[in-house]
Amino acid sequence: MERKLTLDEAGSAAQIQREIDEIAREGGRLVLPEMELVLDRGLILRSGVELVGQGKKTALRKGPGRIYPLSGYHNYGMCDVPLASAVGLEVGMTVSVHDGRTHGGFYETFATITWIDGDWVGLDHGIEADYRAGDSPCLTTVYPLIFGHGIRDAAVRDLHLEGNRAENEKSMGGCRGGAVYFANSRGVEITGISERDYFGEGLSFQMCRDVRIADCSFDENSGNGLHPGAGSTNALFENCVGVGNEKSGFFFCVRANHITVRGCRFEGNGSGMSIGTRDCYNSIEECEMRGNEAAGILVRETPRPTEVHSCRVRNCRIEGNARSGGRGQVEIVSDAHDLIFAGNQIVGEGQKAGVFAKPSAREIFLEGNRFEGCEADVSAVPESLTAERPEIECGYGEWPEEIFRHLWTA
Repeated sequence: MERKLTLDEAGSAAQIQREIDEIAREGGRLVLPEMELVLDRGLILRSGVELVGQGKKTALRKGPGRIYPLSGYHNYGMCDVPLASAVGLEVGMTVSVHDGRTHGGFYETFATITWIDGDWVGLDHGIEADYRAGDSPCLTTVYPLIFGHGIRDAAVRDLHLEGNRAENEKSMGGCRGGAVYFANSRGVEITGISERDYFGEGLSFQMCRDVRIADCSFDENSGNGLHPGAGSTNALFENCVGVGNEKSGFFFCVRANHITVRGCRFEGNGSGMSIGTRDCYNSIEECEMRGNEAAGILVRETPRPTEVHSCRVRNCRIEGNARSGGRGQVEIVSDAHDLIFAGNQIVGEGQKAGVFAKPSAREIFLEGNRFEGCEADVSAVPESLTAERPEIECGYGEWPEEIFRHLWTA
């Protein structure tokens, strides 16, 4: 089934959402016209739905973010929140609940408004934490532009997304959202998306499997550009770009495994690519990391037993990074082991090493890399290096079901 919307039929986020929900009954394609639309809520993708635009000629812009203080303490699990005022909110809007504490992560709540009774607002699921009166709790109109929870076999294609950071006072945490966001989902494809200027992550997906992202750009965001996280497994990134993000261009989060990043470019970010806690069996191929403030590839501090291992970086160009921080174009500051760097061109500017590894790293294999302009090609104790290539199987592909058993997905 394919449904092509006219400008009148796609005149608001609520109208588009009704069309998505209708298409989801049987599955099919919903095609948006050439248009510019300010969203007052996020678009919820459903299983079996392919949401398609006309490339940069279909531009969706996040509306202003408004802050609604809670009227007092409210506790975990309640499917509502008490506000000082609910003026301006409507049923069907997507919102987040935050407070002034710094723990972030999954403690934020992202939900859809289901009812409004005076200044009490109903949510489609329970809040994710206790929100104490002394911690300045608030509900905000902070949301992903496009998102899906617990969905399967869906796609987003050929759209331009504007995050409108200047008109949003609160950021969205990368665990609960991003300009494009999926959680507990399977078989999602994201292609032909250009996104910029979101107060948070560009792309984030958590606890997902079998994801493919191709020909996309996620730029100038306050967080990371691309962020596979929370156990997400078996993902393929091809021909993607992350430029000018304040954190990493590409951020492997906790236990992001069996991922291939191929033919991508990460330039002018806080760091080019960051790999951390239990991010194992990943392959980075034919990518460019250029002009990032910290390392082009950073292996974060990850002590055993959560260390990075069994990853491969090959045929990449890593150039002119560590401009204001870091100790090398590649920096390994953890108990990482069984890492392969092969066939890369690593170019410095005389102040930092090509590859820097802390003494706690082990089984780092270097083969066929070309170094230019680095203070030292390799800065590592001999015990950190190995002449024997580690035997690892990594990246996106066909894998036994055992590698997914930590996930609940649709």
